[in-house]
Amino acid sequence: MARIEAEPEDLTARARIRDAALRQFGEHGFERATIRGIAEAAGVSSGLVRHHFGSKEALRDACDEFLIASLHRLNEQARAEPAPTEVNPVASAQAAFGPYQPYLARALVEGRAAPLFDEMVRMSEQWLEEADRNRPDPPFADRRARATVGTAMGLAVPLLQQHVARGLGADLSSPEGAHLLAVVLLDIHSHPILSPEAAAEMRAALERIRDTPTDPRTRRSAT
Repeated sequence: MARIEAEPEDLTARARIRDAALRQFGEHGFERATIRGIAEAAGVSSGLVRHHFGSKEALRDACDEFLIASLHRLNEQARAEPAPTEVNPVASAQAAFGPYQPYLARALVEGRAAPLFDEMVRMSEQWLEEADRNRPDPPFADRRARATVGTAMGLAVPLLQQHVARGLGADLSSPEGAHLLAVVLLDIHSHPILSPEAAAEMRAALERIRDTPTDPRTRRSAT
């Protein structure tokens, strides 16, 4: 798997401003981060920040667009080479998104970065569409719903990486940690916790619970 190369645009002052904004938004949050603070972190004037992006909101949009482009490159690499031959895909993701995890954590918790989350869901739908063709049992949950919840679950690992690293006993940014995490994820995704029969039984129970009146008066009259 080839390493992700920087775009030509990433060598410009515009890219330095964007990277500084990612750090500032991650450290202070969108509301507390300022154009002046971002300009100082990037080593440029506030006027140049406004010249390139116009507003703080537009700068935040550019941050999301950059991360979406990085995500696309990772996804294309994964689809072109499903079985890794040179680089651990977890290590590649860490290298690409590791510096931006504080931004992701802040933005997602604040309810921002919606385009990035939605794009991750869309990509998950594509992977699920292919996986569903090989499932021995038909899925009983909507594909988009599964992609949405699966994306949220996947984001939990990088956003909670300090806790995950403590539990695994390894730094996730190290080769050893990336290997261990990849093996654990592979095991989880390849060995379901519930059998199809147990899942069907639990689903039937959930359907019964849903159809049972919750109002005690209604429940008594129904019986």
